[in-house]
Amino acid sequence: MQSHVLSLVTEGGAAAAGATGITAYAWLLIALPALGAALLLLGGRRTDSFGPLLATALSWGSFLVGAAIFVSMLGKSAEDRAGQLDLWNFIPAGQYQLTAGLLVDQLSISFVLLITFVGSLIHVYSLGYMEHDPDKRRFFAYLNLFVAAMLVLVLGDSYLMLFLGWEGVGLASYLLIGFWNHNPAYASAANKAFFVNRVGDLGLLGAMMAMFAAFGAVDFATVNEGIGSASTTTATVIGLLLLLAACGKSAQFPLQSWLGDAMAGPTPVSALIHAATMVTAGVYLIIRSHAVFEAAPNAQLAVAIVGAITLLYGAIVGCAKDDIKKALAASTMSQIGYMMLAAGLGPIGYAFAIFHLLTHGFFKAGMFLGAGSVMHGMHDQVDMRRFGGLSTFLKITWGTFMLGWLAILGVPPFAGFWSKDKIIESAFAVGGTRGWILGLITLIGAGITAFYMSRLFFMTFHGKRRWTEEGPNAQHPHESPLTMTVPMMILAVGSASLGLILHFAGFSEWLHPVFGGEAHEEHTNWPLMGVTLLLVAGGAAYAWLRYGKEEVPVRAPQGNLLTQAARADLYQDAINEGLFMRPGLHLTRALVFTDSKGVDGTAGGLAATVGGFSSRLRRLQNGYARSYALTMLTGVVAVLGALWVMN
Repeated sequence: MQSHVLSLVTEGGAAAAGATGITAYAWLLIALPALGAALLLLGGRRTDSFGPLLATALSWGSFLVGAAIFVSMLGKSAEDRAGQLDLWNFIPAGQYQLTAGLLVDQLSISFVLLITFVGSLIHVYSLGYMEHDPDKRRFFAYLNLFVAAMLVLVLGDSYLMLFLGWEGVGLASYLLIGFWNHNPAYASAANKAFFVNRVGDLGLLGAMMAMFAAFGAVDFATVNEGIGSASTTTATVIGLLLLLAACGKSAQFPLQSWLGDAMAGPTPVSALIHAATMVTAGVYLIIRSHAVFEAAPNAQLAVAIVGAITLLYGAIVGCAKDDIKKALAASTMSQIGYMMLAAGLGPIGYAFAIFHLLTHGFFKAGMFLGAGSVMHGMHDQVDMRRFGGLSTFLKITWGTFMLGWLAILGVPPFAGFWSKDKIIESAFAVGGTRGWILGLITLIGAGITAFYMSRLFFMTFHGKRRWTEEGPNAQHPHESPLTMTVPMMILAVGSASLGLILHFAGFSEWLHPVFGGEAHEEHTNWPLMGVTLLLVAGGAAYAWLRYGKEEVPVRAPQGNLLTQAARADLYQDAINEGLFMRPGLHLTRALVFTDSKGVDGTAGGLAATVGGFSSRLRRLQNGYARSYALTMLTGVVAVLGALWVMN
């Protein structure tokens, strides 16, 4: 592939030089998984025997290219690490020229490493999980397609390239969520995810239209350069539209309803899409568009508010879910809320949002794969009230899941302690009423997170055994094969150590050139850290008393009103149905009635009238000369009579 490069000004005011060396081959990051998807889909059944292994190898190949680019960036100064790679002239339209280009900087390469590494581990896990599925070749093709689309999203140098990846991710997620579409419920879940995300996509389309109207371009460089001279109203409109897009893709309030239903897909899909990659796309969009939000304080505040609401929403819902995958989905929603809140804090929170995104990708993917391992050993059972005492039978799964559990709780020195706690500190550091409100929400969220994640852990692995041990439906828990447990162990190592490594490696300083401005010194708020750990310990202890020490009923008790509401996702589907679906349905029916009875009825009635009149006139044309003579005579008499009367 031939390519050429050029220089331009990127975010933060830093120059992105033309890509050289290994960075000039950044297109391979996308090409390798895209090639795998094409070969497996076009090759059909002929690739069944080697397709899954080929897809896995190509995914690892993409990771190796990303790792090589990352290593090359380490050898450069901070200002010289960003590289611009133009592939071809994408849209030439008169004076308007848009190239298909890639932007390889500190932010995009961080996402590349997360997507390719975690994605490749999930490919390996899927070799065992989908071993007996007759359509596994197609499944691996969709995995490769998803990875390729996600890489387009994070590597694109313009909002249009980002949008192409954005839509590609939406398509791949639809195919993966509905992979077992022979089940009507699974097909409905895929449709729901697809349509809800389309609402958010309208926001991204609207934002690009507003950018083009204001700046005449949609590439990051031009938008970031022009936003400084744009009016606050323009910046606010663009910012709110971008926020709408982020809410759809990242399952944030009020477009969060699709995430729980999306657990219908195979468990590796949940780990890939709903833990490490797709749901983080909205956070990436907000952070990449930081210049827009800094020029629109109200839009930036809206980001923080949306994150705060979703943080609590997901935590409350997670407390009442008995389905292990749906409980983890609620947790994902809540943790993404932390990231969105951090992104809405401004420069003080950008790096910590990405920091938590990376650590979350490891420990949440590990826990989703752990949930899949539990399902594998329990004949696809997902009801945690039917588990209990599994630590004895699934020792590796228990150990790896425990590390992820400790990481999400924020117990030192595990990964979540170094990232989530920094978001809590940053929220309070904003100061004023805003800082206190957002800070208290993050603290409350930490306590609730400790409770519901501990509830999940204890109900699954500890307490009395509650599964069926006799009869035709007897269950015999057993550990998963190495193809499943090895990726879980690698992710568990990341859950334990990644936060510590990134903290002492200076991850915030690594990202600083992307954002520009003044660097913010990190100061540990020891009293706040102590309060946070006390809340976490209290939440975990309460969960142990309720679900570890006491006997857990196999059938869920009725519970109070809040519990009932949380089981029903706080009635989000009912609210959406009442506010949007039913009014839209009635509006559609009214428009159809107006069209059929009004427009079509009027046209049809006029046509019928003309036709009836014509048929009657046609009767006068009978072909008899005497009739025509009589008609002429009648006319002559009528004319003579009229003349006589007038005279």
